[in-house]
Amino acid sequence: MAGDINSGNYRKLSDAMIRAEKEAKRNEEEKKQREMAEELARQARAKKVAKLNSVMSTPKQTVGSADEFSWDGGVQGALDKLETELIGLKPVKSRVRELASMLVVDKMRQSIGLDPFISDGLHMCFTGAPGTGKTTVAFRMGDIFKAMGYCRSGHVVLATRDTLVGQYVGHTGPKTKEVIKQAMGGILFIDEAYYLYNAGNDRDYGVESIEILLKVMEQRSSDLIVIFAGYKDRMDQFFSYIPGMQSRVNLHIDFPDMEPDDLVEVGKLMFNNMEYKLSPDAEPALREYVTLRKDKLFFSNARSVRNAVDLARMSAANRVYEIATAPGATGVITLDDLTEIKKEDFDGLLDLVRNASDDAILA
Repeated sequence: MAGDINSGNYRKLSDAMIRAEKEAKRNEEEKKQREMAEELARQARAKKVAKLNSVMSTPKQTVGSADEFSWDGGVQGALDKLETELIGLKPVKSRVRELASMLVVDKMRQSIGLDPFISDGLHMCFTGAPGTGKTTVAFRMGDIFKAMGYCRSGHVVLATRDTLVGQYVGHTGPKTKEVIKQAMGGILFIDEAYYLYNAGNDRDYGVESIEILLKVMEQRSSDLIVIFAGYKDRMDQFFSYIPGMQSRVNLHIDFPDMEPDDLVEVGKLMFNNMEYKLSPDAEPALREYVTLRKDKLFFSNARSVRNAVDLARMSAANRVYEIATAPGATGVITLDDLTEIKKEDFDGLLDLVRNASDDAILA
């Protein structure tokens, strides 16, 4: 009996010694890793100091050309593409060019050892109403970041609360991590990001998604850029609830509502892309519609124009068909019939918006 007791004690002692040995080995490995990291940091600092001393001793020396640091026109190409894709919105285009210029100069500074403008990630916030080009700009920023080496692929993954937040316990974490995994190497664009946080429910599953995002934004900022988007007042409130989020978002672009002239140009471009043309009296009808619609509820800029374009096309199709099938008609339909939008194709839309009350919900 005593032998059995001693045997058990010996096993406990042996297990304790093995655990202590493993712990000591782990501590030794961690110590070596810390020392190695400190040594690498010292070497990096010494290298930076040497390079800076060399640069400062010859301040007129050439660092490089703007073309060289624009990566064979990749940056300018993305800006030119944005210019053709985005009608109007000059403040937005100007802001994007400012950011692109900052990034080019930042790369030049880093190439000679100077501190970067932004050292904790390029996470952004786009504020404005729907249909003002936020998603389009996100794709072009992806091209710019890829061209300059700030991200590997430059692809954009679009997300909302439904994409990131689960409906039961244990569902949110995997959903958020899967979307982040898809976006790695590029941009995660979260539209209407304020819906991630429900201030009236401290058990809302969105909190878990936000915590995961915060951690990734800090630890993987060199491999993922997050863009939050939504109405400005709601985004400001969202950031006020989560100070840690606001401190990680350094770059902001505000997207103003589009002016009627720009909205008409958007409509004309949409019609042209669908191989339609506006008759001389149809353009004023489109202008009147967007001018009136702009003052009604839930106006969504280019999205509202797209709705008007689709409705006008349906009206035109109905007009052409009814004329061709009317009693006594020849039934002949010409190319002009198939490709021309006329003033009367906007009559239904104009009657609707003219007679709508201030609180009416329109397409």
